Amino acid sequence: MVETPDIVRPPAELSAALAAIGSATASAELSRMGIRSAFIRGPVSVTPGVRVAGPALTLQFLPKREDRYPVDEYEEPEKQLHRHVMYHAQAGDMIVVDARGNMSSGVFGEMMLTYFKGRGGAGVVVDGCLRDIGEAKKLGLGLWVRGATPNFHAQTDIVPAAVNVPVACGGTLVEPGDIVVADDDGAVVVPVKLAPALLAVAQEHAEWEEFSRIRLAEGGDLRRYYPLSDEARPEYERWRAEQGRA
Repeated sequence: MVETPDIVRPPAELSAALAAIGSATASAELSRMGIRSAFIRGPVSVTPGVRVAGPALTLQFLPKREDRYPVDEYEEPEKQLHRHVMYHAQAGDMIVVDARGNMSSGVFGEMMLTYFKGRGGAGVVVDGCLRDIGEAKKLGLGLWVRGATPNFHAQTDIVPAAVNVPVACGGTLVEPGDIVVADDDGAVVVPVKLAPALLAVAQEHAEWEEFSRIRLAEGGDLRRYYPLSDEARPEYERWRAEQGRA
């Protein structure tokens, strides 16, 4: 019997609050906190408008060697670890896959993604490809991928090798349980221990940007409002008070 570890999940409210902040603000504020680049490079959204955040279930692929892995898609299915990462899925989870940037293997297809959606999964980030992508986009999941292929997961060059271990997805370290914030700009990895502090500064950032966006739309001076200048801060504080946020 194959056994794989589960993850420790942060509070769901923390993930929800980070989703509201978005990937751009999360990335910028993490940089100021010392994480130079938390952006997963390569995978892009194929589900425009979807914004999610949740703890990472991780899946690692390695190069294929035929004596170590069955050739057929359905041979000994319970030994194929891409299934096992989904067995851990809970509501709000993200699956993050280090598929080595491979463009010929479809890590998941419609059937497995349907199962993940049924378990309450929020999204999938793959440094590689999916198959059945037309149907997959209809499931209501967030999908961030490099591309699509008709091939199944182990048909060509790579095979699933480990579940819920640290992985390198798009050149970025993702540890099991890290919070992944993903939207139209891409996916960003938030270390759990930094998440509360990030949320505090990111919420303030988002709030002054909301104020500045209003003023810029009214024709306000870019130099005064973006970034928020010291001269504009009293005006911003008055606006906050008017909004009942002081």
